[in-house]
Amino acid sequence: MNELYKLYKNKIIYEIKDIMNYSSIMQAPKIEKITLNIGIGDAFYNKKLMDNSLKELEKISCQKPIITKSKKSISNFKIRKGYPIGCKVTLRNKIMWIFIYKLINIAIPRIRDFRGLSFKSFDKNGNYNIGIDEQIIFPEIDYNLIDKIKGMDININIKSSSINESFLLLKKLNFPFKENIDNGK
Repeated sequence: MNELYKLYKNKIIYEIKDIMNYSSIMQAPKIEKITLNIGIGDAFYNKKLMDNSLKELEKISCQKPIITKSKKSISNFKIRKGYPIGCKVTLRNKIMWIFIYKLINIAIPRIRDFRGLSFKSFDKNGNYNIGIDEQIIFPEIDYNLIDKIKGMDININIKSSSINESFLLLKKLNFPFKENIDNGK
């Protein structure tokens, strides 16, 4: 199994249990799934762009992505119901832990002018969302073969009872947060 998962199971859960004064390790927060999403506005008009995005997302996640389609028509964006507008993949279990390790240790340090992840990206349920501007931070993507720089959304779904529990879990997993978490600056 992955080294990060072993660290989580053997050390981090017990540290969180002691810090939060839980009676059982089952109360500790845990990562349930990670969803990667690429939105492609011109996918209906440019099939090659969609095919390349699918291939890139498959290389990044080691899992086959699905095409997302629009749920309703929006005339201002020239989108009709059922048009392909992006692709996504959901990671769980072993592949999820491999991706987290790769994200923390390889991809995030390659971001230009990176100053840390914001505390404000937690939602009210304790899930964490990261927006990435360039897919080329992942080592699997060959810079010479890409046709367009695309962004990506990463949603880390955490089963916890508060934002502070989720933050503590991600901090213990060595996510690089900004130092000043009070005002998010």
